[in-house]
Amino acid sequence: MSQAVVERLREVFGERILETSAFRGDDEVVVAPSDWVEVVTFLRDDSETAMNHFGDLTAVDFPEREGPRFDVLIFLRSIEKRARIRVRTRLRDGEPLASVSSIYAGANWAERECYDMFGIRFEGHPDLRRILLYEEFEGHPLRKDYPIDRAQPIVEYREVEGIEKLPPFGIEEGQPFARVDWESRLAGKDLQVSPSLAVQQGQRRMLSDSAIAEAEEAALESARESAGEG
Repeated sequence: MSQAVVERLREVFGERILETSAFRGDDEVVVAPSDWVEVVTFLRDDSETAMNHFGDLTAVDFPEREGPRFDVLIFLRSIEKRARIRVRTRLRDGEPLASVSSIYAGANWAERECYDMFGIRFEGHPDLRRILLYEEFEGHPLRKDYPIDRAQPIVEYREVEGIEKLPPFGIEEGQPFARVDWESRLAGKDLQVSPSLAVQQGQRRMLSDSAIAEAEEAALESARESAGEG
């Protein structure tokens, strides 16, 4: 079914589809950076392709390659058509690429990660800043010329302004990513969760030693009761 998507792209865009390939059921097309947004938008909106699921967006560094250094790839799927497609474009070092975060909301964080790790800038992104590393970090560590023994600035912990602003969610909907005073939060409350719940929910928080001890004791007590020992 994915081959039909490739044929549909060739029908509409003709020679603007620069290359096509297929490997183990995965079909791919290569387009110029200037056609990136138009092709991605078409794949989502065209009734014959109906790519309504964003899978991922990432980059690959080819520093020794003649010509454009970076490949940027987006992975799309049509749940309705049971098809998937990978779209690739190639960029020179320092060349920006138009953002597709307004087309697929999920691309927002993926583009930020590409910027953070590779230094690729996405024009039109609503909030292009580092997502994994701190702002003072020097360089982009997934570039293959990044020195693995490079020393980085050590900065003091501080709360980051606007960190809950995580489009497409409003600030009141987002989960705050910051240091949490668990002792005051848990004071006078019964614990009804396992100690690993914070990790399971993807919350990057640090529990104080006393809060961890309380949670572990609560989990042990719950296990005893379940085993009929309580």
